[in-house]
Amino acid sequence: MMNKPVTFGMPDVQNSEDTRRIAIDKVGIKDIKYPVQVKDRSGREQHTIANFNMYVNLPHNFKGTHMSRFVEILNEHEYEITVESFKDMLVEMTERLEAESGHIEMTFTYFVIKTAPISKVKSLLDYEVTFIGEIINENPSITVKVIVPVTSLCPCSKEISDYGAHNQRSHVTVTAKTNGFLWIEDMIDLVEKQASSELYGLLKRPDEKYVTQNAYENPKFVEDMVRDIATQLNKDNRVAAYIVESENFESIHNHSAYAMIQNDK
Repeated sequence: MMNKPVTFGMPDVQNSEDTRRIAIDKVGIKDIKYPVQVKDRSGREQHTIANFNMYVNLPHNFKGTHMSRFVEILNEHEYEITVESFKDMLVEMTERLEAESGHIEMTFTYFVIKTAPISKVKSLLDYEVTFIGEIINENPSITVKVIVPVTSLCPCSKEISDYGAHNQRSHVTVTAKTNGFLWIEDMIDLVEKQASSELYGLLKRPDEKYVTQNAYENPKFVEDMVRDIATQLNKDNRVAAYIVESENFESIHNHSAYAMIQNDK
């Protein structure tokens, strides 16, 4: 027996009235993956996969939102989702769902070509980037979040040891609201210059010697890391507000060291 075709005029339960009179701040879909294009500082386009979270508010008098419309918006922008169109998607979502506020998170892997310091061999290094869009009362805003892996070397260990010092890989997270356009690479460069050493996808032996010795000459506590990065963010007029966090995955402890600075300029 064949299934009956879907017909129009079916009951719309989501639009029915809710009598509990409790508004919902965020309702929508989480963890949906979609292809995106991201233009890098060199002018090339990176094709990657983004993970989306999409929410709107729901007034107290509606039973539910139209979940399918979130997916429809992604489908209509198929292979055309870019950083430039991200804000347009945010506005479109709130309009189509008749919402007063909306929220989209787009997280993707971003690659940068790194050049080794001595051999000059090139390789790719991956970074996690998130664009966070919010719209409230027709006013959209975009926040960029970048997780930058770096090396940190402990100043205390260097000071008290006869030779050597313990170091660790650290994740520095910068979440920034901008006044104007800011390349992802600009944020990455700013962080890496304040670390004991930046990371590379590929190093030859002369490179490994260089980065090891360079880190030794540039020790940083987790507190130093966030303060030095905050100093540079304070000088950058393109950054309106920021949160900078550093987590050091300790090599001689079974816990991490953590520091955070938040500033609305």
